Amino acid sequence: MKRFCFLLLVIVLASFGCQKREITRPEAESESQQQKEQPETKAPEKVTERQITSQVESVETGGKVSKSTEEKEGIFKDIYFEFDKYDVHDTFKPILKSISAWLIKKTDVKLSIEGHCDTRGTTEYNLALGDRRTKAVKDYLVSLGVPSSRIETISYGSEKPVCTEQTEECWAKNRRAHFVVLHAEGK
Repeated sequence: MKRFCFLLLVIVLASFGCQKREITRPEAESESQQQKEQPETKAPEKVTERQITSQVESVETGGKVSKSTEEKEGIFKDIYFEFDKYDVHDTFKPILKSISAWLIKKTDVKLSIEGHCDTRGTTEYNLALGDRRTKAVKDYLVSLGVPSSRIETISYGSEKPVCTEQTEECWAKNRRAHFVVLHAEGK
């Protein structure tokens, strides 16, 4: 069913005529001139053990979910991926372990995992990559004991960026899996 929905989404996007990005290569002289004018961009920040610990603690102590039927965002921190990768980095596994423990305790909620990409690549490619990222996160949570039926996945590709600058630091912020807590129907 999910594959059908994904395929339908790709067909709808293709039928509306996606704009093709034209990549042009400026002359070598103007390239070296641009490099001199532009300040150097920083490499993406590495996630420290302290940041992971604070994220895990905030998941364990916070994240109280009300009994309303609203979706809850921001309870869990996003996890990030390297360029053109979808494997869950060891840095984020403690966060996913605490999410799984929380989900196992809270049987009245479901989790939606949203896959996101940076703006490089075609729309179709980014949708597929976002889908692979959500599946990798879901598979890891299922391996920790969370029932598969309580986890939904959706890929937004590069359609919902958190940062729109064309820098490596900004692109790194967009390569993520985002979590939204959903309440189970009828509860």
